Amino acid sequence: MIVYEFPLNERVRTLLRIESLYHRAEYFKSRDDAQEHHVAILALFEILDVAGRADLKSEIMQELERKKHQLEALKGNPSVEQAKLASILDETEKAIAGLFTTSGKTGQELRENEWLMAIRQRTAIPGGVCEFDLPSYHHWMHAPAEKRRHDLEEWLAPFEPMRIGANLILRLLRESGKTSRQTAEQGKFQQMLAGRLAQMLRLKLDDSYACVPEVSANKYAINIRFATIVDSHRKTSEEDVEFDLTFCNL
Repeated sequence: MIVYEFPLNERVRTLLRIESLYHRAEYFKSRDDAQEHHVAILALFEILDVAGRADLKSEIMQELERKKHQLEALKGNPSVEQAKLASILDETEKAIAGLFTTSGKTGQELRENEWLMAIRQRTAIPGGVCEFDLPSYHHWMHAPAEKRRHDLEEWLAPFEPMRIGANLILRLLRESGKTSRQTAEQGKFQQMLAGRLAQMLRLKLDDSYACVPEVSANKYAINIRFATIVDSHRKTSEEDVEFDLTFCNL
């Protein structure tokens, strides 16, 4: 099964990008090869770009505060598992506290690192980090793997509170939805929202289907088209496609 996630607002779109980039950075950081650590640095620069928005930290804190108030209202509710509620509330409070203690613009320490910024500038040029362009980077790439990994962990550390907050919001968002089985007849599916709110759609599709979903949505309806590639051209699938659809909203 393959899960496809489609954000329906800019905030969720940004959180998904942070999650994806951090996952990539962590994966390649954990490896030993120098070229894999180069990929981790590229992901680090992308995180710096995405997380550098001045208002992003406050947006994440506001979302966590809003969710915290919603959860606190459930205390004592007999239909809610109180131990799990307490655990989520504790996570939420710690995430808010972690963001609150960070000062200034996220990643400012990296922006003040002239060596890293020189590498960042050269990565925008095709082949711009060859050894004759950046001999000091070439030297770093030949350092022991543990030394490179330690440096990468240090450079990623300023983003950790934002990563924790983003991951928590996305986890709660994913757990919020109810899943229904749907069929796209001849590759097309439409559903009226009828006042239903959603911040993200999740589609689970059997990987035996040779097609991928394309989603368009507005406040009235969602349209899903399952597209396939035929002779290098994209076209709507002609077969019926069964899939699981989840509306996620905090």
